[in-house]
Parts: sequence; C-alpha cells; structure tokens
Amino acid sequence: MAGTSRAQFLGIDRQIGGVLLVLAVAQVFGWGTLGLPAIAGHRIAADLHVSLPMVFGGTSTLYVTMGLCGPLLAGPFRRVGARRVMMTGSAVAGLGFVALACAHGAAGYFIAWTILGMAGSAALSTAAYIMLNEVAGRNAKGAIGALMLVTGLSSSIFWPTTAFLAEALGWRGTCLVYAAAMLLVCLPLYTFGLPRRAAHEAETVSTPDRATATPPVGRGTFVLVVAAIALNAFVSFGFSAVLVELLKAQGLSAAEAVAFGSKLGIVQVSARAIDFLGGGRWDGITTGLFAGTLLPVAMLILIVGHGSYAAIAAFILIYGLGSGALAVARATIPLVFYDKSEFAKASSHIALPLNLISAASPPALAYLLTRFGSNAVLELAFACSVGALVMLAVLGRRRREVGIAATSS
Repeated sequence: MAGTSRAQFLGIDRQIGGVLLVLAVAQVFGWGTLGLPAIAGHRIAADLHVSLPMVFGGTSTLYVTMGLCGPLLAGPFRRVGARRVMMTGSAVAGLGFVALACAHGAAGYFIAWTILGMAGSAALSTAAYIMLNEVAGRNAKGAIGALMLVTGLSSSIFWPTTAFLAEALGWRGTCLVYAAAMLLVCLPLYTFGLPRRAAHEAETVSTPDRATATPPVGRGTFVLVVAAIALNAFVSFGFSAVLVELLKAQGLSAAEAVAFGSKLGIVQVSARAIDFLGGGRWDGITTGLFAGTLLPVAMLILIVGHGSYAAIAAFILIYGLGSGALAVARATIPLVFYDKSEFAKASSHIALPLNLISAASPPALAYLLTRFGSNAVLELAFACSVGALVMLAVLGRRRREVGIAATSS
C-alpha cells in the first residue's frame, strides 16, 4: 500500500510525472514568452509607429491563428503523436520570434504573430493535453490539473523577466532571446524528454480495437461540449481583459480596482489546486457543474450589490473559484467522452471555437462596457453562464448513458 502511494500520487505515476515535468517547464516558457506585449507594448508601439491597441492586436492574431490551425493538426496528432508535433511547433516558434524581432512595420508584426499562432497550435495547451492523454488515457485529468497549476504561474515568472530583458536588450533583443529559448530549451525538452510513440500504438490509434473502444459519441454531444466550453470561455477570457474597467464602472477608484482585481488570480489558482487535490474523485463535467453554478451567482451579487465593497469582495471570491475550476473543466470534459484514439481529434476541433472566442470576447465586452455600462456586461455574462450550465447538465446525463453503453459492450 505504501509502495503504491509512493509510486502514484493523485493518479500521477513516475512515467506521467516525468512527462508532466517536461511539459510544465516548456509550457511556462511557451506561454510566458508570449506575454511580451503586456510588458513591452509601449516600446513596440513607439518603434513600429503603430498604436498600442494595434500592438495588442498581435495577441488576437495569435489566438485566431491557433484556432484556425487546430482542426488541421488533428490528423498529425493522431498519425505521428503529440511529441513530433510539439517539436515542430517549438521550431516554428523560434522562427516566429526571429520574425518579430525583424519586424519594421504593422505587416511584418502581424505576420510574425501569425507564425507564432501556428506554433502555439502545435506546441501549447491543446498539444500538451493530447500528450498527457497519450500516456495516461482517461486518467489524465489529475496531470492536466497539475499542469494548469504550473502554467498559471507563467506570467508571474516571465513578466519580470521580460521587463528586465527589454530594459537591458530592447524588445527586439528580447525576441531573439526568446527565439533561442524555443530552440535550446523547449525543442530539446520535447525531443529527449517525451516518450516516443511505438509503431504499434500508431496502428492502434488508426484502427482501435472494437472490443475495447469507447462507444462512438454522437455529433449532438460534441456540439454540446463545444457550446458549453465556448460560452464559459467567452465569460472567462472577456472578464480577464475588462475586469479592472468593470470594477471602476462599479464605483471603485483605479487603485481600488487594481487591488481587488489582483486577488482574482490567487483565487483562481487556489480553485485549480482544490480540483487537483481531489484527484480522480470527480471528472470534468462534475467540476464544470459545480463551478458553473458559481458564475451566475457571482454576476447576480455584483448586479444587486451596487458597488459595495462587500459585494465586490464576494464577487471576486465566488467568480474566482468558479472560473479557476472551469479552466480545468474546459480541458478535461473531452476525457469523459473520448478515448485515446479520438481525444486528439476532438481537442483539435474544440480549439477552433475556443481560440476564436479568446480573441473576440475581450473587445466585445469592452464595447458593451463603454457603450451600455457594467450591468449590460454582467447580464450577458449571466445569460452565457446559465446557458453553459444547462448544457453541462445535459452532458452529465449523456455521460451516464455513455458509461452504461461502455459497460454493456
């Protein structure tokens, strides 16, 4: 018993732990380096003679490109495995940062972010989840939760790093350092730190054993999964961009809004930690149902609270817990319905709407906030959260049906 507990912690055994360590380091580098505009945005804008919003448009270009490339990578993920795709993604990321360093106008700047978006679709979160599914199957939830805990710290690690490098080397020199990091850190980690896929595994993915394969999931279920994930992502990604302005619209000063908003990340990471420590006791849908009920409650509290400190503090706590746990649910819901042979395909196709939502929701909510006020934003977020919760409830019922079908087959 003691030996088992040492070899395996929360569903993560030694092999999965080794893969998780490699992915954690590489993903922190991958996401952390992409935060360049948040720190060096004014330098980039002045050098390229463009507006600051245009500089941040590079991040939107990244997400749109990642979404568009996601479905195109479903085949390569299934045929050659996540390791090779992620190796290619790291090499392309190095090229993207070199292109960014060489940009001398808006066209070159957005071309560079398009290249980085292609790289991100091959090497960032979706690819990492597919890799963990390859080694852990349906038991990958705990490992995905652990990975999200670590990657949540990427901005805390790389924002000061980027600030230091930009001051010492300029933003172009920082891009070249990050290009070297992709080629000298991430690429070797993926090449030598991740397990190679055996030939028989590729054959199994192409032609799964009918005796052990999960019963096929209908298109209606897939649409529900995508819709539930997209609606929750619309709220989460939008609020991450407009939260400070939303709190200022509730009557807080700029300093107070930043002070309250800065607590959100701590609460979100705490929620991920609670879900991770729960191990295999609940799946992605159970996490989503619990967390999904918190978001409408948080919106209602802020609507009826009329800007009071107590209401805002309650909102930060409840919304932070819900959105933090939902981030894990978005990554792990597909594990409920798809086995190894289908998870890569499903995740790659889900990446399209998820990344498009990531790009569209911040400007949409910002427009709504400036044009109609904070209550309009909160009411839309309430409606999206309730809609997602209903879809998750339907998925919960279909989960039981899939389980019954799997047992009877």
